[in-house]
Amino acid sequence: MILKLLLVLTVIGLVYFLFIKKKPLKKAQTKKHEKLEGNDMVECKNCGIYAEVSDSILSGSSYYCCQECLKEAQ
Repeated sequence: MILKLLLVLTVIGLVYFLFIKKKPLKKAQTKKHEKLEGNDMVECKNCGIYAEVSDSILSGSSYYCCQECLKEAQ
């Protein structure tokens, strides 16, 4: 009798932890919403190289490494 009860409780616990309990967000998903510092690296929308935020050009919601890339993208 007790063995059946333990088995049922174990199955209910497994179902809860595997399917119902919400998993925490990964850090990579929340990084988009963090404020960027001057030494963080961002990817140029046009050529794909990485440049520091302080050295890049922000146009709309995209970063560009130089004026030439910005002009080519427009």
